[in-house]
Amino acid sequence: MWDLHEYRRWLAQAQHTLASAERDAEAGDFSWACFKAEQAAQLALKALLVGQGVEAFGHSAQGLVEKIRGLGIEVPEEIESAARGLERHYIPSRYPDAYPSGSPYQFYERGDAERALAQAQRILSFVEEAMGDASGD
Repeated sequence: MWDLHEYRRWLAQAQHTLASAERDAEAGDFSWACFKAEQAAQLALKALLVGQGVEAFGHSAQGLVEKIRGLGIEVPEEIESAARGLERHYIPSRYPDAYPSGSPYQFYERGDAERALAQAQRILSFVEEAMGDASGD
């Protein structure tokens, strides 16, 4: 059973988080832009799951993609690749102990943020397309 109300709530948060990531990238906060892009993708994938009436737990974009695939929804390789790429930012973008020296903000560049934002946008677009006319948009 579809839950369009929850789908819209989760997708709205994904869109808001992606917009925040874009502002971080514009400000030069590339590590945070990458983390927020990863979060936006997670929220969007969870939106698809809750929209399908399925509980959405976990913090692995790849795991969420697998759960979506388990519903019989075809997930293009491009989306799976984007999820893998974004998942790399879940911890190292925030925690200094992910590196032998320095802090995360010192290891992220504009290109990293641009790539992460593009990957997140692809995932949001995939989710919107997968929900199709049911989303009411």
